[in-house]
Amino acid sequence: MADYLELVKVWFFGLGQQYGVNPIIFGSIYIGAIPFFSLSIGWLVRNYRLQKSIVLPSLLATFFFISAYLYLIVVGQNVPWWVYGIVLLMVLCGVYSTYTNVKKRIKDINQEQSTDE
Repeated sequence: MADYLELVKVWFFGLGQQYGVNPIIFGSIYIGAIPFFSLSIGWLVRNYRLQKSIVLPSLLATFFFISAYLYLIVVGQNVPWWVYGIVLLMVLCGVYSTYTNVKKRIKDINQEQSTDE
């Protein structure tokens, strides 16, 4: 089992060298952006509830959501076209998921406000 894990590790880091992307940096950006993305979504919902502009929190949430992939696009070299397709598919799925979650929260806020009146 240890040999298998070592082979996976060598393969994974070899991809980083082959395409000019440091997997540790990519993973750090990916994991590090999660709290900022979550805070941006919370800010967006709060602003909606207070009837303030949701443009800035939406832009920040989008940036934090795609930040690791931006690193891949900017730094990567000779990345196969299908990787960009997978990244695009992942981003679209994530956008859809986030959109439906925010829409549900906004619906809950609207229902909460209508019952308060």
